[in-house]
Amino acid sequence: MTFWLTALLIWMAAGARVGRVLVKPATTARVAIVVAVASVAAAATVSVPEIAVALDNLVPHGINGMMFGDRVTAAAWLLFTVATSVVAAAAWPVVSRQNLRQIALAIYGAGLIAIALTVAWSVLFGWVVTLLGCGFIAVTGLRNLDWTALGRGIALYTFGTVVVGVLAALSVRRLAIGEPPARPSEPGWYWPIWQLGSLLIAVGAVWIVIELWVRARVLLRQIRPLHHTMTKRFPEVVAHDQTGSTTQLKASDHVAQILDALYLQSGGGVELAAAGPPPGSTDRRAQLVARWAHNPLGDVVVDARWIAPPQGLSPRGWVQAIARAFDAEPGHPALSRRA
Repeated sequence: MTFWLTALLIWMAAGARVGRVLVKPATTARVAIVVAVASVAAAATVSVPEIAVALDNLVPHGINGMMFGDRVTAAAWLLFTVATSVVAAAAWPVVSRQNLRQIALAIYGAGLIAIALTVAWSVLFGWVVTLLGCGFIAVTGLRNLDWTALGRGIALYTFGTVVVGVLAALSVRRLAIGEPPARPSEPGWYWPIWQLGSLLIAVGAVWIVIELWVRARVLLRQIRPLHHTMTKRFPEVVAHDQTGSTTQLKASDHVAQILDALYLQSGGGVELAAAGPPPGSTDRRAQLVARWAHNPLGDVVVDARWIAPPQGLSPRGWVQAIARAFDAEPGHPALSRRA
């Protein structure tokens, strides 16, 4: 059951990458990632014991004494290495967009020859090439690590590739000393580690999508009370003919609606002498705007200058700051419920 579930999850990641290519320009790197993740999904599928047996039955005597399923598995991992090498090549400064396509064609051409040799001649050769490719990918990934959404995705993908490289090295050692390849689900095949590496690659390939979705959900939850208050007060900021959209777009719409409602409440761009210039402290400014949003007839006077995001802060971050202060206001419904 674990083999089937792992294959299903990786195919879902491959489908997510296909969807990303359909909605964005199909660059060489994006297409290569689709091929790479699909190759991992194919390797995970072929590694399901029942499917491995079915493949072996297609060629009962194997090819040159090697079971057909073992050759297909090695070929799938080799294709993953080839496709990811195209992505890694694009990350090097010496590679430009003009010559990336030619480099990618050369890598794919060499990879197809290596895959043909692996299937028809030597699995050992295929694992050696896979090991070398994993080394190149790991070095490139380590050079591009960064604490960003993309950097975290690269870290997961690179770590998964390192796991595959270590397992490829073990496969090379096993074949070099004349031992037959271990069958899927047998202890010598290290199947839990194969699955771990596969899942790390799949998650790393879609990490940006996952993180952006999580961030959008968190943002929607944080700004919900403020959004409900302001849109109830100014329903005209909401387009009633909007259809269903993604979580990220919905979060962006809610941020824009809150800012529009605050702008309307401030007088629609009128500068008030009583308001004065906004405070330099972002936190203090957010507290005063939140107090004014909670009670526009109170002692706080705000105009359009206060509504604009402070310098260096995005509209999303500014609305989040106001929403946090809004939730902390005395008499807020959330506080009353907690009390």
